[in-house]
Amino acid sequence: MMNKSSIFKYAFAAFTFTAGSIYAQKSKTIYHKNWIDFNKNGVKDVFEDQLQTVENRVEDLLSQMTVAEKTNQTATLYGYGRVLKDEMPTPDWKQAIWKDGIANMDEALNSLPNNKKAQTEYSFPYSKHAEAINTLQKWFIEETRLGIPVDFTNEGIHGLCHDRATPFCAPIGIGSSWNKNLVRRAGEIAGREAKALGYTNVYAPILDLARDPRWGRVVECYGEDPFLIGELGKNMVNGLQSNGIAATLKHYAVYSVPKGGRDGHARTDPHVTPRELHQIHLYPFKKVIQEAKPFGVMSSYNDWDGIPVTGSFYFLTELLRKQYGFNGYVVSDSEAVEFIASKHRVAKDFKEASVIALKAGLNVWTNFRQPENYINNLRASVADGSLDMKTLDQRVREVLSVKFRLGLFDKPFTENPKVSDKKVHTLDDQKFAEQMNRESIVLLKNANEFLPLDKNKDQKILVTGPLATEIGYTISRYGPSNNPSISILEGLKQYNNGKLNIDFAKGCEVVNDGWPGTEIIDERISEKEQQMVNEAVEKAKNSDVIIAVVGENEKIVGESLSRTSLNLPGRQLNLLKALHATGKPVIMILVNGRPLTINWENHYLTSILETWFLGPSAGKVVAETIFGDNNPGGKLSVTFPKSIGQIELNFPFKPGSHANQPSAGDNGFGKSRVNGVLYPFGYGLSYTKFEYSNLSLDFADKDSISASFILQNIGKRAGDEVVQLYFRDLISSIITYDTQLRAFERIHLKAGETKNITLKFAKKDLAMLDKDMKWTVEPGEFEVQIGSSSEDIRLREKFTL
Repeated sequence: MMNKSSIFKYAFAAFTFTAGSIYAQKSKTIYHKNWIDFNKNGVKDVFEDQLQTVENRVEDLLSQMTVAEKTNQTATLYGYGRVLKDEMPTPDWKQAIWKDGIANMDEALNSLPNNKKAQTEYSFPYSKHAEAINTLQKWFIEETRLGIPVDFTNEGIHGLCHDRATPFCAPIGIGSSWNKNLVRRAGEIAGREAKALGYTNVYAPILDLARDPRWGRVVECYGEDPFLIGELGKNMVNGLQSNGIAATLKHYAVYSVPKGGRDGHARTDPHVTPRELHQIHLYPFKKVIQEAKPFGVMSSYNDWDGIPVTGSFYFLTELLRKQYGFNGYVVSDSEAVEFIASKHRVAKDFKEASVIALKAGLNVWTNFRQPENYINNLRASVADGSLDMKTLDQRVREVLSVKFRLGLFDKPFTENPKVSDKKVHTLDDQKFAEQMNRESIVLLKNANEFLPLDKNKDQKILVTGPLATEIGYTISRYGPSNNPSISILEGLKQYNNGKLNIDFAKGCEVVNDGWPGTEIIDERISEKEQQMVNEAVEKAKNSDVIIAVVGENEKIVGESLSRTSLNLPGRQLNLLKALHATGKPVIMILVNGRPLTINWENHYLTSILETWFLGPSAGKVVAETIFGDNNPGGKLSVTFPKSIGQIELNFPFKPGSHANQPSAGDNGFGKSRVNGVLYPFGYGLSYTKFEYSNLSLDFADKDSISASFILQNIGKRAGDEVVQLYFRDLISSIITYDTQLRAFERIHLKAGETKNITLKFAKKDLAMLDKDMKWTVEPGEFEVQIGSSSEDIRLREKFTL
């Protein structure tokens, strides 16, 4: 006779994937050649038949589902360390609400960075994770009545959010590469890794526009221009979904411009007109949905014009499904449903908010809470008649459709998990991640062609600045974790060929005591802070070159980390001024996640490299760039203002809205404000120079226009140039944007090399929203502009449609 301990161990064994377990026994009866008996009735039902259409399979399964099973397909179960307390199934799961299934499981066993509760032995090696996900999936298939497989979701905005997955630079850096092929391959890598690890749905890309640099999540956006974001987003989706997984766009919609750029508890009240809504903020979503067909969309928790987006039939059904043709499922951002009641106050409680969201078009509720919090709302609403079965069925139908299209009812498990160890973060993947880092770097200033430094010259170099030794910014909550990172100081030391004498002094901290309050009430620099500056200055006096690594770290830019100033924080400007006063050349390496108002720095310092938040190879690629092994070719995907008083200052913009304020003449009465941008959209220098010539337009294709020209590298180094095509609608019935980006390519040229370049854009891309809010290409005169930035236009030609 067994004791209680033995009974528990025996029961637990029944719910774990080991030889001789209940799974092995059931596999004899429910797993058949080319079909699985999910409902365990011994018959191949229509929904189990791979030869049936998706529509027929969905309807058959839906007809067999109870209210409990239907409502369970509308909620997320967060993985271990977030909501789940168990790494593997336990006997208690048979009493948990997910005994009737679940729509998806998010971040299952991925060992989230900076969350010790989520650290698990099942995240690595990769094959062990694939086997663990198979175990979880088998539980849902074998231990629930209908055996509906789970969609395993995970974040992936700059590489898969998983232990030791391939890490890419932050999205703002990806956007600064302006390289569509690079982004496509990044998506392919992240998608391949997701598939190998058992994930079936990746929450990426972010299609929000970084229109206000004060906003904390600028670092997670590709940029500020809708066309650039749409093109990169389309390539990311195509790359991800080429692996047979789903891509889920976020955050739909108008999420990135809360009033005043405030984050945290705000994230509401975007001041966006209807025309701007469609032409700017919805443009990338519409483009990516129609051209790349993503399987998922995440609804945001802000409102627009007084209506919460997650409770808006207009956003989730009229626009998304009827106009854009989206046929996947919509998952809510965390607390988006709750906010309908708690923040927006258009519902009396969470239960009413749940019904509003479901009726609007939401499919799956997501939050870091137990799923019954939402599921029981729907069950009670069905019971009291406030939620009709027709609506519930449609939402479940849309979820099931995605699961069938993903093949979860045909091949629900990761095949050959052992092979996963060879499919994640390979040597080639690592090389690619380093190349993406290289291509994200933007050269902002290079007085007298000071850079690159001569690596074969004996030099004393002082490396200073609070970010020289930091590596925290190389990972994020939404990216890969546990990859070894190289700081910029360490990267320079490793690069040293014996001719470089490298010294270091920190100089200051990222922020000072009392910051950010000291941004509005200045405090005298403390004795300790002054001592740190003095130490750096003394070492600078004995150096030939100063490399100052300054900017922001992950603690002051990111989600819920908006700013009231865009100056370098803390005592960093004090440090730079003191270093400059030594008379030694200063190379400023910017580590940051948003545009900064670096006016003094741009005016006085020798060279400035914008590196954003690079991935773990940060130090290696920065050293390569400083010494010329990498010629920076990135371009800014966001405008740099001179002052926060100029905000909004972004591209595209309406005619006259960026015009200078004259000091004299017509309507000029003196000087009262600073004019112009610090660095425009599309701007970026190189260690070489490019010449444009011979523009010609071709209208042979009835649907598109081709612009051809000659590009020549007239410098002495190989380099990349991002050629940019803008158009201007010269006369229109409604005010249009001054110029709009409509094509771009990143071109590599050897020293002296010449290439014939052709940029093609669709005639429909000349469309505007007319006075009746209809997309129209109006006949008239247009101008094509070809250039190196939105302000550096080299070639122009007018044409008439």
